[in-house]
Amino acid sequence: MQRLTPLLVGVVLTWLTPVLAQTPDYIIQSNSAPMKSLLSPAAPAASAPQPAQPKPQPAAPLNPPPSVAASAPQAKAPPRAALRIGVLLPAETTALGEAAAVVRSGVEAAAAADQNAQLVNVDATAQTVVAHYREAVASGVGVVIGPLSRAAIAELAPYVTVPTLALNSVGREAPYNPKLYSLSLTVEGEAKQLARLLRDDGRANPLVLASGDALSQRIRQAFSDEWRVLAGKAPQVLAVTADNLPVVVQAAGQTDAVVLAVESRDAAPLRAALSPDLPVYATSQLNNGNTPPELAGVRFIDMPWFLMPDHPAVKRYPRPTTPLTVQTERLYALGIDAYRLAVQLAALRQNGALRLDGVTGDLKLGRDRVFERQLPAGVMGGNRLQ
Repeated sequence: MQRLTPLLVGVVLTWLTPVLAQTPDYIIQSNSAPMKSLLSPAAPAASAPQPAQPKPQPAAPLNPPPSVAASAPQAKAPPRAALRIGVLLPAETTALGEAAAVVRSGVEAAAAADQNAQLVNVDATAQTVVAHYREAVASGVGVVIGPLSRAAIAELAPYVTVPTLALNSVGREAPYNPKLYSLSLTVEGEAKQLARLLRDDGRANPLVLASGDALSQRIRQAFSDEWRVLAGKAPQVLAVTADNLPVVVQAAGQTDAVVLAVESRDAAPLRAALSPDLPVYATSQLNNGNTPPELAGVRFIDMPWFLMPDHPAVKRYPRPTTPLTVQTERLYALGIDAYRLAVQLAALRQNGALRLDGVTGDLKLGRDRVFERQLPAGVMGGNRLQ
């Protein structure tokens, strides 16, 4: 009998501890790429907190270092009347500093390509975010990108005075503020869209295979909740362990589709054990850039940045020249769309509609000022995408 590898979320980044992997601040599915090379070699590793006064840096953000986006065009200094965008992210020395560095590099790449705003980098943690935000706005910042963590978002929410695009989901602990918006890569949105994809494909009796880790459980729960809304009943759910493969195969034989809410390393032996004619679906969790042949034919969803490289909105922005895993590069794409949305938010009238053909998805401003992402579907083909 074929045994599955231990079903654990593999994370080796220094910025992502096992504790963080279990919290809502874990905004990317999994991540195994060191990101130190994205940071400027000349940047000092300050051990003391950053000064409270934000420092406008129009030149550095608008001219990304070669190691990040060497193909970005050289940007001209914007006129004094240009829109000033505050990039409110934690410094390198903080727990989420390396993730923030990747997001920031995406923001800078978009600014270099579009050249329609001036960036003001502001280092802030949950403890300093309010003071630094206020100082940035007082200096002339008209729209803000960030914060990144839910703790910082909750701390800042009551004090938001200009359009502010948080890069995570806004929790219930954060008070409502009409100027606070949210764009995130949380897996719940993908799982719900996957349920709609199965419905549109005519599937009526799906089986969800999930492991016991927190991420798989979030996918399972979000998919199940959406399927109840769509079909009026809960889907079949089966927990996958290292020794119940025969039970999985038997249950799959009584369904018309399988949803893999597991890591790709565990998905491959699962898919190989199932009937080759059985339709199999997954979120972007399985697209890690090295898809095993066993997953060929799996239908999945992911951002246009990966599935639509020839799309005009994708081709416009440079790829990071420093090698990143697919999971890490999603943060870079998030930075690109965050910049593009920030420019539009600065001009948005109250209660106005906003849509963006983004590199992270078709973005639409929805309820509670949350940007909903609609992702294209693809088919895995061994070590490539179709």
